Amino acid sequence: MPNPFTIRIFVPEGDPEGIRIIDRISSTGIFFAFPRDKWSSIKNRAELRGAGIYILSGYSNPEDELPTVYVGQADTIANRINQHIKSKEFWDKAVVFVTADKINSAHAKWLEQALIRRVVEAGRSKVDNGNNPLEPTISESEKAEMNVFLTEIYQTLPLVGLRAFEPPRAIAVPDTYTTTNARDTIVVPAQEDGFREVFIGENQWYAIRIAGGMLDKIKYIASYRTAPISAITHLAPIERIEPYGEEGKYKLIFAEPAKELDEKLIFDLKPGSMQSPRYTSLATLMAATKMSDLF
Repeated sequence: MPNPFTIRIFVPEGDPEGIRIIDRISSTGIFFAFPRDKWSSIKNRAELRGAGIYILSGYSNPEDELPTVYVGQADTIANRINQHIKSKEFWDKAVVFVTADKINSAHAKWLEQALIRRVVEAGRSKVDNGNNPLEPTISESEKAEMNVFLTEIYQTLPLVGLRAFEPPRAIAVPDTYTTTNARDTIVVPAQEDGFREVFIGENQWYAIRIAGGMLDKIKYIASYRTAPISAITHLAPIERIEPYGEEGKYKLIFAEPAKELDEKLIFDLKPGSMQSPRYTSLATLMAATKMSDLF
């Protein structure tokens, strides 16, 4: 069943990318979303002197395709984040959840373990937590109340740009695999290691950008293997397309293992023409003798 809700976002500095204080009309929960460099502006707030949970996110390395996420809890949120300012360099934004009537330490630990389990299962980030904490013992009624808060957290995090806790779901699913002249095939450049490990080894391809209008049209994926191969050699039908990470990229999961083309299509385009994915049709691909026939 749909679960509609209304939130209020207060932007105390007038900067939509800065500090945001979020609450729901029917809830005692309060969220603080802020970039790392704004911590000094809110760290003395009374709401952050009690127990709660927090999520830190950012990129550990510039070349990372997935964000790094750390989930924590503390009896005094402000003290713990002060520690992480000194000890954890990767994060550049944070979300804190507290409640107006104060959750206790056991409640915060229960929320923490549930969030860690969820973010690990979602597989949309690198998780910086060293281990998965055990579920603490709380009463049945307390668990019911914490599940309400947990739902609020899951619903609010995407609204502040944090999607690492959302389970993968298909954005598009091809319904037929008929051959037409419509652009239904995406050609992706692949270095040899990635081609062998992912395209062939995992039957998928990820971290690519796809135009929004093409998501429901793509049914096939072809691999252009960069030098020294410099040719399109394999083709696979696509089972579904899912979001990948938080930067507007996607994962394409194959319906069956990729098959080698009877004749590979040799690169004869201008240098630099295949640095990003390009679209064509399966009919054009199957009739082509060289890559310049495709585009």
